[in-house]
Amino acid sequence: MLNDRSRKPEESAPDAARFVVTERDGARVLRMRVEGMHCASCALRIEDALNKEQGVTARVNLATRRLSLRWTGETSRVGALMKKVADLGYKLTPDDSAQPETEDGREEKALLRCLVVAGIASVVLMLTPLSLSALIALPVIVFAGRPFFGSAWEALRHKHTNMDVPISVALVLTTGMSLFETVTHGPYAWFDSAVMLLFLLLIGRYLDRRTRGRARAAAQDLLTMRRGDATVIENGQMRLVPIRDLQSGLLLQVAAGEKIAADGVVESGKSEVDPSFITGETTMQPVAVGARVFGGMINVQAPLTVRLTAASGENLLDEVIRLMEKAEQGHAHFVRLADRVARAYTPVVHVLALATFLVWCFVLGHAWEPSLLAAMTVLIIACPCAMGLAVPAVQVLASGRLFRHGMLLKSADALERLAQVDTIVFDKTGTLTTNHARLANPAQIGARNMQIAASLAAHSKHPLSRALHEMYGGKLIDLTVAEIQGQGLEAQIEGKTVRLGRRDFCGDVNAPADDSPEIWLNIEGESPIRFAFADQLRRDAKGVIADLKLRGYRLLLLSGDREAAVASVAQALGIDDFHAQVSPVDKVAKIEEIRKQGGKVLMVGDGLNDAAALASADVSMSPSSALDIAQNAADIVFQGEKLSPLIEALTVSKRAEKLVRQNFIMSFLYNAFAIPVAMLGLITPSIAAVAMAGSSIFVVLNAQRVTN
Repeated sequence: MLNDRSRKPEESAPDAARFVVTERDGARVLRMRVEGMHCASCALRIEDALNKEQGVTARVNLATRRLSLRWTGETSRVGALMKKVADLGYKLTPDDSAQPETEDGREEKALLRCLVVAGIASVVLMLTPLSLSALIALPVIVFAGRPFFGSAWEALRHKHTNMDVPISVALVLTTGMSLFETVTHGPYAWFDSAVMLLFLLLIGRYLDRRTRGRARAAAQDLLTMRRGDATVIENGQMRLVPIRDLQSGLLLQVAAGEKIAADGVVESGKSEVDPSFITGETTMQPVAVGARVFGGMINVQAPLTVRLTAASGENLLDEVIRLMEKAEQGHAHFVRLADRVARAYTPVVHVLALATFLVWCFVLGHAWEPSLLAAMTVLIIACPCAMGLAVPAVQVLASGRLFRHGMLLKSADALERLAQVDTIVFDKTGTLTTNHARLANPAQIGARNMQIAASLAAHSKHPLSRALHEMYGGKLIDLTVAEIQGQGLEAQIEGKTVRLGRRDFCGDVNAPADDSPEIWLNIEGESPIRFAFADQLRRDAKGVIADLKLRGYRLLLLSGDREAAVASVAQALGIDDFHAQVSPVDKVAKIEEIRKQGGKVLMVGDGLNDAAALASADVSMSPSSALDIAQNAADIVFQGEKLSPLIEALTVSKRAEKLVRQNFIMSFLYNAFAIPVAMLGLITPSIAAVAMAGSSIFVVLNAQRVTN
């Protein structure tokens, strides 16, 4: 464990340095788990301390309790930066720690023990004479109150406060006053109430931890993929290597039913893989020698041998985790609002509690005992956690839901902006259509011609050749093929010259022409054969467009393709507003025009030649292959052959916005109502404890509705 108090900070730095990642721009990144953090003010305190350092950017996610730390300079700075956190009284552990008993598990068990002790003592004290109550209550309060007292002491020891400080003050004062009243035979001995209060606070803390744990589980699923061992083949021998230690070039043995540990190329074997980690779809994908596979895919059918092409920390899985964390930990509008509220919590609550005591005691003329009770109730009932969790809980769960549907958020406030969209602009090629052209005239080809053409096409990287080769899927003829630069392919079959390529290279230049993409096959002594291709619509594109129109979105199609091709796609999908032969500059101009008219634009483009348009829109989405994820300019990337992730993203964004607003309103109304009621003395400390815990639990449970 890092930053253990039995070790000096400089001794723990080398351990931490193992987890520092150097990104492409040279920046150092460390992602750690924060222990001992209980409220939004804790997260803000860590951020403030680190962000004061030159070249350092830190963000703490309260819901997942993860710290993302980025800085410029040497890796050796990690020791000093971690000491900053240690000096505040918090511990850092590796974010991907695979210890059998996690800190969360230990804390939950400790809370449960304290909860059981306080619960049993509450029942016993109801049946115990008042004169003996102190003998039972005092040890119970000392033991069961440790979660609050320990946290408060650590905060005060490091010269700051947290939400457990006012709770601990209230418990200590209640117990101290009860002990004083017992010794002086006064009427205000509340040992049974103090233990009951502690019991209710522990129930709230335990349920709060459990419900937060459910929210964190959505973000922790990916991290589990980086844990464990992988089987590596070296010198003909197999040995287990921790996944975090895998390096590019190693040969990986992947059994049937096993997860592929890192990105690579299949070197031997033939199987099917479950690509749902990348695409969000459960359709099996066949793989053979030469096929690319990615960490997180599941090998379903037969053993594979994979040559790794990326080291641990550099593969697709790690890139996805980094991008998810970037989205979770960014400063969206509502996050910034919650931060400002949480920052003022502690001083305001203590001032209100002191004011309550002074008014009750010196203005209203009450005895000091009930005045102190009212002040303690204020300390207990005021809680910043509901406000602090209002946004992170929704963000974590929403991003987890989108990821399970093949989408990746790359911007913290993307969902906020997506919820405001009223206009959707589509690119055509690679967006409404796939990047795989389909053969438009298969009936005119014939089986023999198809085999010859596919055998030639297998030796080309041209998109139409690749499409033809993939479409054939049968046995190929073994050929020696020559590529004629810019023209096509040539080979010999049974003494005849065969060519595949452009019309002017091997086709019939006098044949009627249209706007369809084409290649020609010419077998010596025979008439040339035309292979005409057409854009292949995404299989659910028509239904998605119809759904978007029903929801009231304005739809535009902007494409750089030919007029006929764009009109054909627009007509097939029912898009009335379309423009062809539009340059990237013209796309940006059109989007800016819509925005100036008050529209909120979502641009959906392929992320390759639409970078400017994606950046100029209010929010952007892009279908992307796994290889493009890191470079894509869009706010949201979706995988797979379907367009339906667009509907899912819009639905989740609307629901997330609604839930965040509900959480904020509930949190504000709770504090606006509960604190004055407590100051007026209309509720007891026990009821205050229930209300405080209930507010946090309500926020987290309400956030989980985003997954429904």
